[in-house]
Amino acid sequence: MNKPEHIHPAYLRLGSQRIESLNIVVESYQHKKTGAPHYHLVADNAENVFMVALRTVPMDSTGVAHVLEHTALCGSERFPVRDPFFMMTRRSLNTFMNAFTSSDWTAYPFASQNRKDFYNLMDVYLDAVFFSRLNELDFAQEGHRVEFENPDDVNSPLVYKGIVFNEMKGAMSSATSVLWQKMTEQLFPTTTYHYNSGGEPENIPDLSYQKLKEFYRTHYHPSNAIFMTCGDIPAYEHQQRIEERALSRFEYLDCNIHVSDEQRLHKPVYVNDVYALDEDSTEDKTHNKTHIVMGWLLGKSASLEDMLCANLMTSVLLDNSSSPLRHALETSDLGAAPSPLCGLEDSNREMCFCCGLEGSNPQHADAVEKLILGVLMDVAEKGVPQDQVEAVLHQLELSQREIGGDGSPYGLQLILAGLSAAVHGGDPVAVLNLDPVLEKLRKDIQDPQFIRTLVRDNLLNNKHRIRLTLQPDADLSKRRDQAEAERLQVIKATLSDQDKQKIVKQTAALKQRQDQPDNAEILPKVGRADIPADLPIPQGKTVKSANHKITCYDQGTNGLIYQQVIVDLPQLDDALLDVLPYYTSFISELGCADKSYLDMQNWQSRVSGGLSAYFTVRGGIDDVQKTQSHFVMSGKALARNHQAFNELLKTSLEKVRFDELDRIHELMSQKRTRREQSVTGQGHGLAMSAASSGMSPAAALSHRLSGLAGIQFIKKLDDQLNDVAAQKILAEKFQTIHAQILAAPRQFLLVGEADTNALLQQDIQRIWTHHTPPAGFKGFSLAATQKQIKQAWLTSTQVNFCAKVYPAVAAEHADAAALNVLGGFMRNGFLHRSIREQGGAYGGGAGHDSANACFRFYSYRDPRLAETLTDFDRAIDWMLNGKHSEQHLEEAILGVISGIDKPGSPSGEAKQAFHNELYGRTAEQRRHSRSRILQVTLTDLKRVTETYLHEKPASVAVITSAAKESVVKDLQMDIINL
Repeated sequence: MNKPEHIHPAYLRLGSQRIESLNIVVESYQHKKTGAPHYHLVADNAENVFMVALRTVPMDSTGVAHVLEHTALCGSERFPVRDPFFMMTRRSLNTFMNAFTSSDWTAYPFASQNRKDFYNLMDVYLDAVFFSRLNELDFAQEGHRVEFENPDDVNSPLVYKGIVFNEMKGAMSSATSVLWQKMTEQLFPTTTYHYNSGGEPENIPDLSYQKLKEFYRTHYHPSNAIFMTCGDIPAYEHQQRIEERALSRFEYLDCNIHVSDEQRLHKPVYVNDVYALDEDSTEDKTHNKTHIVMGWLLGKSASLEDMLCANLMTSVLLDNSSSPLRHALETSDLGAAPSPLCGLEDSNREMCFCCGLEGSNPQHADAVEKLILGVLMDVAEKGVPQDQVEAVLHQLELSQREIGGDGSPYGLQLILAGLSAAVHGGDPVAVLNLDPVLEKLRKDIQDPQFIRTLVRDNLLNNKHRIRLTLQPDADLSKRRDQAEAERLQVIKATLSDQDKQKIVKQTAALKQRQDQPDNAEILPKVGRADIPADLPIPQGKTVKSANHKITCYDQGTNGLIYQQVIVDLPQLDDALLDVLPYYTSFISELGCADKSYLDMQNWQSRVSGGLSAYFTVRGGIDDVQKTQSHFVMSGKALARNHQAFNELLKTSLEKVRFDELDRIHELMSQKRTRREQSVTGQGHGLAMSAASSGMSPAAALSHRLSGLAGIQFIKKLDDQLNDVAAQKILAEKFQTIHAQILAAPRQFLLVGEADTNALLQQDIQRIWTHHTPPAGFKGFSLAATQKQIKQAWLTSTQVNFCAKVYPAVAAEHADAAALNVLGGFMRNGFLHRSIREQGGAYGGGAGHDSANACFRFYSYRDPRLAETLTDFDRAIDWMLNGKHSEQHLEEAILGVISGIDKPGSPSGEAKQAFHNELYGRTAEQRRHSRSRILQVTLTDLKRVTETYLHEKPASVAVITSAAKESVVKDLQMDIINL
């Protein structure tokens, strides 16, 4: 690892600490003039991460911090182009680029494995944050504006537009988002958390351009900033760039932006509120849709010991189904499932603990409160078994040691873990170095009173408590729409002719600005010459064994092991196939042999990081109509537990029992509620899945089991399970599937350090008995499919999700590379502008899905519907008839390559390599596909557009509300109520 050879003269070095469990050194610095802290995580990792964060403390729900986050990225002093952020996503090999608005901070992070690219991005980010132009038209585009429905017709109605406005309409369509906002509104009556930092749609139009600029002036100053970096570039180099590009131009500002302590309640507060559920207002539609949640305000998150004690208490109560409070909530007939809010929020200045039920009814509120308080009193009086407390500490140790990086860069995960402490005056180094506090907690928990006292002091004796009952309201959306329409009518009635012309001119000026090509050459870039020559792919080795096929990947996993049992999926009839997702979800949640599911949950928690199971069905790389399928049981553990982990894994797979009918019913109810809530967050993926369902057998199955059709199915199935006979039938189906899986051919995947893998091989030979599949085993297969889809799925949403899909080619086809590049080319050159900037959707794009041999267009949280589908067609015409540059081609290629080259965790990369090999995507094939992408030409793009998209039959699927029913009828789409 690099050691700090120099200290930049503009900085003071405050300290340095090695964290053995993470294999990093954390260096702390402070900028002399502005006081800005810089925390640098020295890591032997070429994926370098940068983040600058600002304390942002809004005191209303206009979304000022959120709109500012968007608008700041729309052009700056050195880079006066309209959209430097999205333009840099095309001129970069970044592995991560984004910006976040949290409840009390705004952060601008990025990551790259290329040093030139890293500093290109740093230049753009620093200029965007500290020298933003904040053009008023950008504020209108990103935040909110009014336009006439027909832009040139002042007699047409006014409408609200704006990207953040529509994003938050989508976000607040989620009952869980409303629930959290209503809870924090009550827990924090006087501080910033009382307000929606993202912005409430009805309040966002109250934000003025002047208020935005004033918020920027006071909040976006280095004296209110925190810099954090991670990787193998020395801190000195970062500081030199930060000083030259930004901080040298600033003096200290006594801004003192912070969150105050909340005023404490003297007695519990009981609140009833509503959320929108766009269904018929009949009793059976809104029955069992109420959320009943309790919340407590706890101590300060900046105190590491308090935070870990609160986490320990929370995990003891809620960690798994054997935890006392989770068990009570899961088995209660007062609701369908534990609330998604169950747990601890420890990122705000003061922590809060929540628990409760969803799928309940308002009349159960008192009973739910009595149930929760009864469990807490029982724990405070009797405690919990010592092995459960020790298992929780085991989980904390495992999470501390695990190297992440699959969802986002590992360095960014570490940085974000320490950010809240830095924001609230705590010590981010201490937050990262949990070992000393974990060691203290190991001693503390030996006192039987320790957990009891935590529950008593934090919860039972804490008067700052809220009980929130959130009921569905089938008419709320209509009333909101009516209120918005009336507000716009009032605004229009007060407009003078001059005001009307001003709106017309602003609309025209914004469109002209959006259509005007920017001079991208003023932005830095990397090119094809900067693309690494090779794609690193972990290489596994197959261990020869008389009894088992074992593949090992020797990876630096920091003392963890990862193991999978991979089984050839047997042929299943339709009745079994329909319930296969629930079999795989539940198998690790049930009892085994003579142990109940509670015993198994305890066992898992003591010796592993958890078990899970899933199945995969994938088309061939040269023909997606030919499928391969596998069942996978997967888990992880600390290396010292390798033998106990294998015993657990074997028992969980081979001895699972399906006679706990109440447990199966509980799990199904929980699964249903999560699936129903997934629509507004994953709508674009679900719409694409529906539209793709006619393209290949794997796509059809995915939609049927995991997509919108799967949500329909689970609702019906869960309703049937109120009958014990139906529960027994389902359990018998699970048993039938299980018997076939146990008989099928199997193999093992091991990922860990080399010496540990050797021990795991011995475990498998000793613990797992020889397995011989029956003669004539028949693997799972699906009939070929190719049909056109035109579907509109109606649900409770304030925005739309649109998808249009064309048949294309599989991964090995010569045109696959050009289609891959075409998606990014269309997004960069046409769709981003038409769908997001002009259309107001939060996102939109296109891409080639080689796994299902189709090309897909999509939009996300979109206020439009028919117009967006038309824009998809216009993108095809633009590609064929427009003039395109080699530079734009290179940008699209860079985007595809950066996605391919994006690193994951050591375990994730190994598992990905193994499963790719399993389906014919060998290292050689993957490298060959990558090389073909580098050879794509503009001629290729036009040719594949003509061949596969132009005037070709397409499938369409949208997710929308009942209010748009007439629109989708005009589009001749099949209407399906979700």
